[in-house]
Amino acid sequence: MKLELPIRINIKRKGRVNFSSDKMILADYIFRVLPRVKKLLRYWELEALCIPDPVLKTQALESLALKAFHCQGGAVYASPWRRMPQELLDFIVAYQTLCDYLDNLCDRAGSTDGQAFSQLHRSLFDALHPSRPLDNYYKYYPKQDDGGYINKLVNTCQASLANIPDYHLIQDQASLLAESYSELQVKKHLAIEFRHEELCTWAQHEAKGFQEILWPEYAAACGSTLAIFALLKAAVIPGEMTKNQVQLIYCSYFPWICGLHILLDYFIDRDEDRAGGDLNFTFYYENDQFMQQRLEKFTRQSMICAEKMPQATFHRIVVKGLLAMYLSDAKVAQQGYGRFAEILLNSAGSGAWSTYHLCRTVRRFL
Repeated sequence: MKLELPIRINIKRKGRVNFSSDKMILADYIFRVLPRVKKLLRYWELEALCIPDPVLKTQALESLALKAFHCQGGAVYASPWRRMPQELLDFIVAYQTLCDYLDNLCDRAGSTDGQAFSQLHRSLFDALHPSRPLDNYYKYYPKQDDGGYINKLVNTCQASLANIPDYHLIQDQASLLAESYSELQVKKHLAIEFRHEELCTWAQHEAKGFQEILWPEYAAACGSTLAIFALLKAAVIPGEMTKNQVQLIYCSYFPWICGLHILLDYFIDRDEDRAGGDLNFTFYYENDQFMQQRLEKFTRQSMICAEKMPQATFHRIVVKGLLAMYLSDAKVAQQGYGRFAEILLNSAGSGAWSTYHLCRTVRRFL
């Protein structure tokens, strides 16, 4: 089926392409990056099909089938394609695929063993250190034989990072983000009788350094990989990034843009999570009005942070894209949150609505 979108851009014209325009960046992402993501996901699907253990194989295949949009969304950081190395996209898809697979292993395979979850998530930390040897990530997990699937994902990440010129400048920050992500994943998947207390105690302690956010919002921000991808995007062109810029990107994404990302993810799943008795960080808001106020704050603060970063146009697109991607989901209207979505889109300023309408069109072809 041919993809026809309401934008008229010739991305094959000769000469240097100016990617300062929102539409140019979005067109590059849709027409150049997403097709490459599809090929990489197909590669990992073929690897997953070779997993000997049937439970592990099922979880790997389901994570690829049901969470492909995580890789598709994260891949925006590999745009504009003509300036980004293949290694960046290889890393984004492999790392996000690893995150999604581990999430399934902790959530859907019948285990609530925190020690097993911690050991599994060591792979995310090792993936960020090119010279680190691999570990036995299934050491405490009831299922073991994945045919080397996790190791292949980690090796791909390590090999990709070894070819990113200024990775050493952002490695410490990326490692901190991976540690926070892993802590969240371990605690949120514990047995239900322990989960809330463990999660609340940890997040309240860690959130003390962020006076403007609540502990469930801190926990939500830990669940996003976008900050790692944003830092890597800044590291691919040698000599263009300073330590101050690294810290600016880190503080802009965490907690604001990362928090907005995951809060929106939970927001559209409220009915599903309520029916299934699942954890949802938006349930900690006392009512819908307060939830709206907090998401508006995260939206506005994310836009302010985007303006301050290098490549501000790109990061503004990311924020608007998050709103467009989640708020264009059919589940928003089904839950009666149409007016809520309008308010959030309006709070993002100019361009948010056009991105929203574009996202609704693209959804029909993904």
